Amino acid sequence: MSERPQFIDRFRTWTPHRWYILFWMLLGLAPMVVAGKDDPGASRYWSMGLPVVLGLCYLITRVFPGNPVLRPNAFPGVLIVGLGAMAYTRDGGATAYAASLPHFWFPARDPGSAIVFGGLAAVATVLGGVAPQGWSPDLLTGNTLATVIAYAVSVPIGLSVHRFVEQSGERERVLGSELASAQERLAEANQRRGAAEERERLAREIHDTLAQGFASIIVLAEAARSGIATDPATSGRQLLSIEHTARENLAEARVLVGSAPQSGVVPGSVARALRRTLDRFAEDTGLTVEAELPDVECDQQTRIALLRCTQESLANVRKHASAGTVGVVLARYAHGVELEITDDGRGFVVDEARGFGLDGMRRRLAELGGEFTVTSSVGDGTRILAMIPTDGQECTT
Repeated sequence: MSERPQFIDRFRTWTPHRWYILFWMLLGLAPMVVAGKDDPGASRYWSMGLPVVLGLCYLITRVFPGNPVLRPNAFPGVLIVGLGAMAYTRDGGATAYAASLPHFWFPARDPGSAIVFGGLAAVATVLGGVAPQGWSPDLLTGNTLATVIAYAVSVPIGLSVHRFVEQSGERERVLGSELASAQERLAEANQRRGAAEERERLAREIHDTLAQGFASIIVLAEAARSGIATDPATSGRQLLSIEHTARENLAEARVLVGSAPQSGVVPGSVARALRRTLDRFAEDTGLTVEAELPDVECDQQTRIALLRCTQESLANVRKHASAGTVGVVLARYAHGVELEITDDGRGFVVDEARGFGLDGMRRRLAELGGEFTVTSSVGDGTRILAMIPTDGQECTT
């Protein structure tokens, strides 16, 4: 039962040439062998043997295609002689000739050679049929007439098929060229897309790290300069914070240019990383920070995303909110880890926000399958909620 589908599949993959060879052997050569059994004397062996020898000659040319003598292109010459010999040994040569005509077209390099070989085969078949009886006007009927008609019909049919195959080959070449061109354009589009995504990633990283660090340095430097005469202790702490921020920016810059192996975020608990950021923020701004940061262990990508969202949110609070208190809550749920950041500032209209930072946070979380939600209204402060899904293994408390 299992062999039957394989057997059928082999036949489905056959080319028209293979189907023709099967047709030629069954309907062109086999009838000549069967009919030769009734011939008298030694002619019976010639009638039966010649079709068999002709079939074997074809098979030999297929088995040894590299031999210059036995190559398939040499078979039409053998076939011409064989058709003439079969027509000489018995009647019915026109049938074998008609069945053999495609043999002159399949290997032909051009229609002209096929027409010449087919014509020579027709002449050989006619002469083979005429030779045993001698020439007479009565021979213009029967096999002779059938052979001539078969040749005359084969020429326009062969030309039409040759033209069709040539046009199909040209269409195939055109389609192949179009496919190659489309693949090249697709590769270029993918390359441009990759470059654009890389530029976007770098822009986001620069905005979330270097740009925020430089903005913090500027604010601290202005505050330190204005208070260095009246409150040197505070100015000293601000200068120390500038130093720390500059060092962090240097580390992030090395990561961005590839001279450091990974992000500057220290591996470990995300709560500790957030606590350091919040302490620095409270020290630099003087704002009240209320934080609930359980010890949640996360993978590096999740930790970086949560830290960047916190840094961006605190930078927005410093620049725009005019808030007095900031709340940060980190929580672990079955569906993932959530980070909520709130402030009691002046708020804003979310739909009118055009900053790069909010969109960058939204894209960063989307890459991890997370969600980023901003809730705010004028006079009511702002709430940022970042959620990153986990599979139960990445984050633990």
